[in-house]
Amino acid sequence: MADPRTVVLPCGAAVPALGQGTWGMGEDPGHRAAEVSALRAGLDLGMTLVDTAEMYGDGAAEDVVAEAVAGRRDEVFLVSKVLPSHADAAGVTRACRGSLRRLRTDRIDLYLLHWRGAVPLEETVEAFESLVRDGAIGSWGVSNLDVDDLADLPPGAGPQTDQVLYNLSRRGPEYDLLPRCRELSIPVMAYSPVEQGRLLGHPALRDVAAAHGATPAQIALAWVLRHDDVIAIPKASSRAHVQENAAAREVDLTAEDLATLDRAFPPPRSKQLLEML
Repeated sequence: MADPRTVVLPCGAAVPALGQGTWGMGEDPGHRAAEVSALRAGLDLGMTLVDTAEMYGDGAAEDVVAEAVAGRRDEVFLVSKVLPSHADAAGVTRACRGSLRRLRTDRIDLYLLHWRGAVPLEETVEAFESLVRDGAIGSWGVSNLDVDDLADLPPGAGPQTDQVLYNLSRRGPEYDLLPRCRELSIPVMAYSPVEQGRLLGHPALRDVAAAHGATPAQIALAWVLRHDDVIAIPKASSRAHVQENAAAREVDLTAEDLATLDRAFPPPRSKQLLEML
């Protein structure tokens, strides 16, 4: 398999373009062993960016991640997120400490505001910067922020990414958010890149997959990964699913493929509100 492609963050860190998500992990103890095994398989395949959040399973997903990366922490680029209800100065510090405890690590490589709430962005950013100075986090970013929200960040603020819902059926960010992030040199991190599996029965996706000897999920992932500055973080709960996702890096979509997918999933022609799941 080819060396995994990377995306360089503004801080200079090169991270895999294809990482691993953990939304939904840790919620059923009976699935824990399979989830840990899947994450470890992903690490073996170069999918060493692992995204989680204090919200996922009320911290249980972070605990699963801790087990999966035990003994391999230095291989992994860990991303976690703070809830907007915890995004005030004291709350950010408290939430970060909780995440560090559950992740059983001394640092989070990238810490994100999960979505915008009532706390002023300036206060949250100041708290993030304090955590960077203390070494608790390597850098910070945002999630689910639209163009206007990015404009409200304090002057000189340097988010490393904007993690948003982006896939074939959710193309709104292409109209203005992706271009704006490019102007700011902020890579986008796409969550739910296969729409939690709901895309996979679409005839156009199946046709393109058949032409490549690939699966619909691999085509959907390859479509997101066609951008040089977009990171995809699909979740997989089995080793076989992880291997399927990893193989998407080998799919090269043609202009004809992209035209077929554009007809089935038209790009936006006007501003759309940023969607969330």
